[in-house]
Amino acid sequence: MPEPASPSSDPRITHWRGFQLSAFQIKAIEAIRAGSNVLVSAPTGAGKTLVAEYAIADAVLRRRRCVYTAPIKALSNQKYRDFRDVPEMDVGLMTGDVTIRPEAQVLIMTTEILRNSIFEDPRALADVDYVIFDEVHFLDDAERGTVWEESIIFAPPQVRMIALSATISNLDQLGSWLREIRPQALEVVQSTTRPVPLKHRLHSTRRELFDAQRLQWVKKNAAQAAQRDQRRGRRGKRGSRPHMGLVPGDLDDLFEHLQKDELLPALCFSFSRKDCERLAHRNQNRRLLAPAESERMRGLSRELVRLFQLEPDETQSELFALAERGVGYHHAGMLPIHKEVVERLFTSGLIKLLFTTETFALGINMPARTVVFSSLRKFDGVSFDWLRTRDYLQMAGRAGRQGIDDAGLVITHLDERDLADAPIERLFSGKSEPVQSRFRLSYSSILHLSGHLGKERVFEAWDKSFDQYQQRAKSRKAREFHRQRNGEEVEAHLALLAELGYLEPDGRLTARGEVARLLYGYELVITELVFRGVLDRLAPKALAVAFVGLVHEERGRGPAEHVPARLHGNLRRAIDEVAEELLEREHAHGIRTPSKSPSWGLTSAIDAWYDGQSFEAIEELTPATPGEICRNFRMALQLMRSVRRTLGREAGGADQSLSERIDEVCERINREEVDARRQLALG
Repeated sequence: MPEPASPSSDPRITHWRGFQLSAFQIKAIEAIRAGSNVLVSAPTGAGKTLVAEYAIADAVLRRRRCVYTAPIKALSNQKYRDFRDVPEMDVGLMTGDVTIRPEAQVLIMTTEILRNSIFEDPRALADVDYVIFDEVHFLDDAERGTVWEESIIFAPPQVRMIALSATISNLDQLGSWLREIRPQALEVVQSTTRPVPLKHRLHSTRRELFDAQRLQWVKKNAAQAAQRDQRRGRRGKRGSRPHMGLVPGDLDDLFEHLQKDELLPALCFSFSRKDCERLAHRNQNRRLLAPAESERMRGLSRELVRLFQLEPDETQSELFALAERGVGYHHAGMLPIHKEVVERLFTSGLIKLLFTTETFALGINMPARTVVFSSLRKFDGVSFDWLRTRDYLQMAGRAGRQGIDDAGLVITHLDERDLADAPIERLFSGKSEPVQSRFRLSYSSILHLSGHLGKERVFEAWDKSFDQYQQRAKSRKAREFHRQRNGEEVEAHLALLAELGYLEPDGRLTARGEVARLLYGYELVITELVFRGVLDRLAPKALAVAFVGLVHEERGRGPAEHVPARLHGNLRRAIDEVAEELLEREHAHGIRTPSKSPSWGLTSAIDAWYDGQSFEAIEELTPATPGEICRNFRMALQLMRSVRRTLGREAGGADQSLSERIDEVCERINREEVDARRQLALG
């Protein structure tokens, strides 16, 4: 890696690492050289990451350290692989699943790991010059946004921030907040120019592609056609069908057009895992690969089976059979190793149609000639709603390959309901939603702050939050109401922690509090299970069942899966009783975001996996997808390691028996498909 220019001696930088820098990259790098924090907002594929890589190279040159955080483990793993191949770079990785060289000069980690490091051992960051927040707009994430804010607010003052964001409308507001809470100057750098421009088109059933300007005309014709179908229906004629979502055949003519006009490869975003698979199967008989390409695909498939140490007969599996036809699918329900295989196949250019959910668009740089949206509605965990503009732009930004395509093509399919109601004007405007703070102090945060600074200082954390900063634009009455509400929320948490025996009256932490502060996300239930002796009585297999149940969340909207009483029924009841008691206490204190309850739908699967059964065998024991099973087993491992580390640290190693049993459980669970470190090494 070439050395960065010295800020004191070199002229204005225009080229770096063989690239001619764009205007926004030059501005950002000059700000880094001047000692400033930097907030960069630019479209997907515009080259934001190069700014981060310059900061990393600067730290490496000066023998300082740099932390790179990312919102998803797949992106962290990709960055680790990219950087470990640079001879001059000493790189490590910490994701919870995998820890490799935590003392390395360049340390890639999830934001949760960074946040925990800041609270637990800030001295470990004493020689860190930069923290890079990739996809910093993730602080708008309802579940994880608080972690990002806490990391930014409480990072040691000498640490400089390089924050990278997709296009957001309140960039200046976010920058002003960062200037207020961080000691260094901050440069806001914005670019709206894409290296490869996008062309947006619309598509509806039985109609060719059309521009947004013709949408009203298409709507009118569709409404007239629906009225004719309705009249025919009254006369007893059949054959018309209501459009409530994607119907088989809706996209056939579109993919025919893309193939005929050489507009492939295409990424088709569909927000249903089943739809991704169904669409892949429906298109598997298209002749997308020339004979020579098919032969290359077969060779690549054999190489990937060898590289990832898959069973030799995997080349005959559905994944590779589809790939041989130039088709694939990618979603979170797949095993992580299979998702990675699909990504490798796609980057080869031999998969021409890839059907995927939105996670494929986040951070991972895999552009296509064309992007297709099978729908603009997705399930948000509660109900179906239209895509946010920011999400649409992030996915659409995968269209257009630098150096190959003059423009990227983005096509949105509209069924009858979408034609009538879809917010096309908003999505096509390019003006994304403002980032909204999701800040709320967790039990862990409150315990850390109270233990280090005193109970009265806990309230000051709200004053530094982006949430409180955004309230300033509101009326005095609204600001006072919001402050009062936040104050009541903190008071409720403090009162409950005191009631449970985690806090002394002066705010100092008890033994319970010292343990709970290190168990982010599971502070109350794990601490109570430890101190009430529930975990002490458990055999290793029962511990495995307990931790998988604690992390698992049922995906379906129906009733929870029935688990027979013979499968650790007494254990499950004991943990449920503790969790229910905690929920009742939270309710009594008026806490609006209660702790997570255990979910036991993977009990049969973890019981069998612990006994050494194959992954294929345990898939038959649960309706959960392979990806969900693997992800929950890895999360359980991460939580167990956290508990073991906490007990060893706070109990002085006194609970040796529980630590040894946790070690045994981890060894039995962390094998084959579940072993994330093995997968990373194979790649």
